[in-house]
Amino acid sequence: MVSRDFVLAGLAIFTVRSVTGKHYTFKVEKKEANAFYPESYFAKLLTGPDNTRNYSYMGTLDTYSGAVRVTKASKYDAKSEPVRVFSWFLGLVFNGKQLPEGYSAYHEGRCGRCGRTLTTPESCEIGIGPECLKQLGV
Repeated sequence: MVSRDFVLAGLAIFTVRSVTGKHYTFKVEKKEANAFYPESYFAKLLTGPDNTRNYSYMGTLDTYSGAVRVTKASKYDAKSEPVRVFSWFLGLVFNGKQLPEGYSAYHEGRCGRCGRTLTTPESCEIGIGPECLKQLGV
């Protein structure tokens, strides 16, 4: 299950599949604040065969609504299908709503915070390992 906590954990990878079978794999990476920039979450789309490196920047994540804010560096515009799917899906997730029948979403099977493989059913269900849950205060 993809949850708001999972998405905002810092290194979330998840796939959204439609009723037609078309799917998109997204990555949300957290960048800590520094002297020049506030904390940010970058939304990316898997665009190549290497599922560890072939991600294209879509924009920044609005942590309240789940929408993508496209920027000058974005590879997609706000009306592109991947940006619309990402924003629609996270809008549902962030508001506690269910996906319509026939749609599905999966997290990668790794912790959304540290990237370690998840092994317990509880961790797989929420997408965050027990140690990371403690560190996140969840």
